[in-house]
Amino acid sequence: MKAWFEKHFGKVWMAVVYAFLYMPLLFMVVFSFNSTRQDANFTGFSFRWYEALTKDTKIVEGFWLSVQVALVTGVLSAVLGTFAAFVLVRYRRFLGRTAFSGMVNAPLVMPEVVIGLSLLLLMVGAQNVFGWPERGMFTIILGHTLLGMAYGMVVVQSRLLEMNRSIEEAAMDLGARPHEVFFLITLPNIAQGILAAFLLSFTLSFDDVVISEFLSGPGVNTLPQVIFGYARRGINPTIYAAATLLILTVTIVIISYSVWVARQTRKREREIAAATRAGTTAIQPA
Repeated sequence: MKAWFEKHFGKVWMAVVYAFLYMPLLFMVVFSFNSTRQDANFTGFSFRWYEALTKDTKIVEGFWLSVQVALVTGVLSAVLGTFAAFVLVRYRRFLGRTAFSGMVNAPLVMPEVVIGLSLLLLMVGAQNVFGWPERGMFTIILGHTLLGMAYGMVVVQSRLLEMNRSIEEAAMDLGARPHEVFFLITLPNIAQGILAAFLLSFTLSFDDVVISEFLSGPGVNTLPQVIFGYARRGINPTIYAAATLLILTVTIVIISYSVWVARQTRKREREIAAATRAGTTAIQPA
């Protein structure tokens, strides 16, 4: 018994961890197809709650608002995060580098409650002085971008640190200007990191509740806010259906990204191997 336990302890532990992580999700997905509102007894298979989901205007409007906010946040976070990462990696010494790095990384360790509250005070102060901006979609995007940019910067920064700079130096030796080197050499090499930064920021924005609660105005609610509001009023299987669709969407995006990265990696490995063979052939004596 002891030998069996020592041999299979790792597998059992892994199974327990996976069960703890994914059983609640499986429970929610199964009961999103339940024919009644009971959450402890599966009474029959039905698409009733998915039909109710399409007729719930709060959830539909919240979903489209979340999609718009997440798309804009993902693009802004990827662009700003790329600029910040490029500056920190390629310019090791400049006045205020430490302060700049600390400010960009601060949202990673700062509680979202603090970020949301401080941004709320800023927006209220700006509105009192300038009469702008009104709290709503725009202020939510600003708050989410502040958080997403920090995560995007970390992802792109790691890709830049792994990149072989001899390729850029060779291009500059051949007469390419700095902006040509960036767009023709650097950008294609860090494209995977930028895409990963976009997806990470998109996901963070799409399921954010805390910052959205502080920065959303009257009648402006993202999908997570709507779901959270329903959950506080009791069990509603429509929430299960909405969450199941979210899980399906995120899973499709992650699988598509993984397949794309794997194909790009194999393509790059084939190109490197072909270039190596061509170089070996060129230096061999005739």
